[in-house]
Amino acid sequence: MINKQNLWFITLFSLIMVLSIYYLTMSDDTLSTLNVSATDNDKTEVVISENETLVALRVADEEALVAKMAELEGVLLNDTASLEEKNKAYEEIQSINKNESMKTNIEKQIKEEFKLDSYVSISEKNIKVTIASKNHDTTLANNIIRSIQNLYKSDMYITVKFG
Repeated sequence: MINKQNLWFITLFSLIMVLSIYYLTMSDDTLSTLNVSATDNDKTEVVISENETLVALRVADEEALVAKMAELEGVLLNDTASLEEKNKAYEEIQSINKNESMKTNIEKQIKEEFKLDSYVSISEKNIKVTIASKNHDTTLANNIIRSIQNLYKSDMYITVKFG
């Protein structure tokens, strides 16, 4: 039986691990996209160079992830929940953490191989990739699909969208 203290430790450790992996896999370009400069009137000007579509997708995904994690943590901390429900919630948290690390790895691979900014969404056997490029190149999309499929042992349904 998992007690509350161990559950909180596992939850916080998982969250820290996901954030650490995300931070470590971020490129220097991504870290330097936010340039803040002070003007003479003490106004702060923010310049963002990353594609706004990718940012909007990431924010929406992050909000959904936080809500889902809070719901699962509620099940784990609920005294009236059965052991089976708690185990299912714990396994789902582990699955979410695994998917988050795979998203980060895929985005990093696309950045390194194809020099493109991307957003990746994973749900079960579906992987949706959004590329920050206006050029709709089928050969490039096919190469991206093949490189992602090489990361998995089983067949995945991979879609590439240019935006």
